[in-house]
Amino acid sequence: MDLVPALEEPLKQPLKSVLGPATAKVMAEHLGLHTVGDLLHHYPRRYEERGQLTHLADLPMDEHVTVVAQVADARLHSFASAKAPRGKGQRLEVTITDGSGRLQLVFFGNGVHKPHKELLPGTRAMFSGRVSVFNRRLQLAHPAYELLRGDGDESVESWAGALIPIYPATAKLESWKIGKAVQTVLPTAQEALDPLPGPLLAGRGLLPLTEALLKIHRPHTKADIADARARLKWDEAFVLQVALARRRHADAQLPAVPRRPEPDGLLAAFDDRLPFTLTEGQQKVSQEIFADLATEHPMHRLLQGEVGSGKTMVALRAMLAVVDAGGQAAMLAPTEVLAQQHHRSITEMMGELAEGGMLGGAEHATKVVLLTGSMGAAGRRQALLDLVTGEAGIVIGTHALIEDKVQFHDLGLVVVDEQHRFGVEQRDALRGKGKQPPHLLVMTATPIPRTVAMTVFGDLETSVLDQLPAGRSPIASHVVPAADKPHFLARAWERVREEVAGGHQAYVVCPRIGDEEDDPKKAAGKKSPEDEAEKRPPLAVLDVADQLGREPLKGLKVEVLHGRMHPDDKDAVMRRFAAGETDVLVATTVIEVGVNVPNATAMVIMDADRFGVSQLHQLRGRVGRGSAPGLCLLVTEMPEASAARQRLNAVASTLDGFELSRIDLEQRREGDVLGQAQSGARTSLRVLAVIEDEEVIAEARQEATAVVAADPELEQFPGLRTALDALVDDEREQYLEKG
Repeated sequence: MDLVPALEEPLKQPLKSVLGPATAKVMAEHLGLHTVGDLLHHYPRRYEERGQLTHLADLPMDEHVTVVAQVADARLHSFASAKAPRGKGQRLEVTITDGSGRLQLVFFGNGVHKPHKELLPGTRAMFSGRVSVFNRRLQLAHPAYELLRGDGDESVESWAGALIPIYPATAKLESWKIGKAVQTVLPTAQEALDPLPGPLLAGRGLLPLTEALLKIHRPHTKADIADARARLKWDEAFVLQVALARRRHADAQLPAVPRRPEPDGLLAAFDDRLPFTLTEGQQKVSQEIFADLATEHPMHRLLQGEVGSGKTMVALRAMLAVVDAGGQAAMLAPTEVLAQQHHRSITEMMGELAEGGMLGGAEHATKVVLLTGSMGAAGRRQALLDLVTGEAGIVIGTHALIEDKVQFHDLGLVVVDEQHRFGVEQRDALRGKGKQPPHLLVMTATPIPRTVAMTVFGDLETSVLDQLPAGRSPIASHVVPAADKPHFLARAWERVREEVAGGHQAYVVCPRIGDEEDDPKKAAGKKSPEDEAEKRPPLAVLDVADQLGREPLKGLKVEVLHGRMHPDDKDAVMRRFAAGETDVLVATTVIEVGVNVPNATAMVIMDADRFGVSQLHQLRGRVGRGSAPGLCLLVTEMPEASAARQRLNAVASTLDGFELSRIDLEQRREGDVLGQAQSGARTSLRVLAVIEDEEVIAEARQEATAVVAADPELEQFPGLRTALDALVDDEREQYLEKG
């Protein structure tokens, strides 16, 4: 983060290597560590105390772990096998304990000799390996280990320092080897350039960076660790917020055409014909958006709201305001199903106001066109013509909107629906179609905790819709443990029949399509630990629909919907379902966002453990959209004690999307908050936890905004500039530029 020449020195270079070439190669390939600075910022994940042992009872399945424990028992067994037919095969079983539980280690063949001599009862060591299950017991097969002896191998000082750092490691490089490499480069920490301004350091009583690096890697007490982490959290929060503050500052300098609605124009005519009153939340958020649209700089606003809170209505009113002011508005949707749904619902809501240029069109009417990749040539040609002439005030489309051929008369507003599904390049390409930068409204139905909004979306102002419109019904959610209690699943299908008998409809959601293009070999490489334990592929739409039609739902009209169907077929299926001609729709997650069928009251999610928390919440939001109560059944075969079941129980226990998004984030970690991968293992945050460190992030945002306002180019802060260059590399800089 604070790379200066000494810290920029490569770990591996032709003439002299800071570390052995083999170690440097593994660090680069498996841990992304290339320089001395990278290694100094590879912080311990946790610390073990020599006098205390770890909790073996809590080890995660199929993960690479490092534990400190004591040998309780070691036994050498002989056995016969194909390689050793005369009973000369050898297996060493070692039991280690920590007081909370026991764990078995197993070594085979020639690998038994060294551990047989070294791992004697009473010996204490660090063990590293992948946790597996054999005969229903946890074990580590052929773990690497390091004895904790306190003899000549280790200095008295390092033995007496009671805290052993445990580093994020890989199967190819154990934690203690990383620890030794860190010790080699630790003296270089003295040359680290401090990114935090002096007054900020002093005002908040934070350690200097050099001291924080020493204390995080070689702590003598738990207080050392706490002080170091507090300081390093500030580094990450502050540098990140400076990057975002600079982005906001740059955006504020861009010119944009102010768009103010006519007092008695299209927006007023639309509001007059609304059959209901907007919620307080919708009115408040609309005012924030109209205030932004009236300025001479582009709006950059994130509109987040619960499933069904009326975001589309707010976005439509913003689009109408821009059309009123002589501009055009484009809405970008992630799927054809959703684009068609938006087009249908918007033209229905607008009625004659969407019939610009047509007989019967209202005085202030405009044209609303749909543009998707699968449209026929004639329809597409007409839509493109309507856009370039300005005849169409509103266009709704998929990524087909981004193609070079698409030109606008005067693009004034871009609305992006379900932001997390779009690459930055796609959004940027659409924004580039305006004569001047258009205003931008990003919508998401995935509730985002405030701290994530300040980091992942830190360059956007945020509006929140947290009221549901009147007439929405509660949704009851239940977990259906199909393996433990098969009769619960039978009851689930009975409930679906009851809903249909009552004049309603149901969804059944599956993780997979199930046609011949689903290659099991491809899927095999991506299995989660729980998938591995289960050893069966996820349930598929085509199989489940077939079984339901023959067995539990025989006699009902069952149809399927998935992403590989022809767009016209998808649209026809959705139309039949919306018209009430289909009783049960068996679908993949194509129905996850935006699909609105108020008569659908029940949803059964098969293999619910295969979906993320936020995704389950999104899916559930498809029911309970009318006056009848909704029902969501989460079917799983996962055992009661599993993490997957706990996740499902959390979803069933609350309808609060913000609470669920916290749970989801805690499980997935924050992901790379400045890169496109907003989930997954690699994160640009090492010690800052977006959920837990809300206060630090909020304060860092204030400090960063003040620093950038006073010195946008950071000329007075060379350490901060260096840190920013390291955090915001070229790829992430583009991400921010385009965000």
